[in-house]
Amino acid sequence: MDRNVFSRRSLLMGSLGLVLSSCVSTTQSSSPYAYTTYRVEPRYRRTRVAYSGAEPPGTIVVNTAERYLYLVEGGGTALRYGVAVGEEGLNFKGVASIGRKAEWPSWRPTADMIRRKPRLQEFAGGVDGGPHNPLGAAALYLYSGGKDTMYRLHGTNEPWLIGHAVSNGCVRLTNDDIIDLYSRAPIGTRVKVI
Repeated sequence: MDRNVFSRRSLLMGSLGLVLSSCVSTTQSSSPYAYTTYRVEPRYRRTRVAYSGAEPPGTIVVNTAERYLYLVEGGGTALRYGVAVGEEGLNFKGVASIGRKAEWPSWRPTADMIRRKPRLQEFAGGVDGGPHNPLGAAALYLYSGGKDTMYRLHGTNEPWLIGHAVSNGCVRLTNDDIIDLYSRAPIGTRVKVI
């Protein structure tokens, strides 16, 4: 390897490390998948809460108006996660199940997404999984009647948007939170979006 290239690369990586180390992280875990530091409003951090809904344990309930996702535990409790949801009129509503799961999934915008946001045309060929992919560290694919609804519960490379209505209809969680949910929700898990 050319010593000059190595020296410049080392200098760049060292400088990047110093910049990143000066950031203050307020994430609630030290996941190896967390690739950036960010600040999430305290009310949207993952926490165990009292839950009085009628859903059986193991059910995921997404309340799009509140910007929360609940994983029902039973015994009157649930794990509550802060989420970003779809813009007005772009939310899936109803009951589905997790039909597929993927870590660091690839992403391709749908034709409807490109029609609404023409700038997405540049990604029409797809984006490989990784830190710059809009689906983040993991995705849970929602199916209804055995068919993909095209809606996902997924991570995000824009964690500062948690608590807002900004997406094309999917439900975004921080990467730490989607990794946690991914580990708790097997394929077949019932998902209710209200």
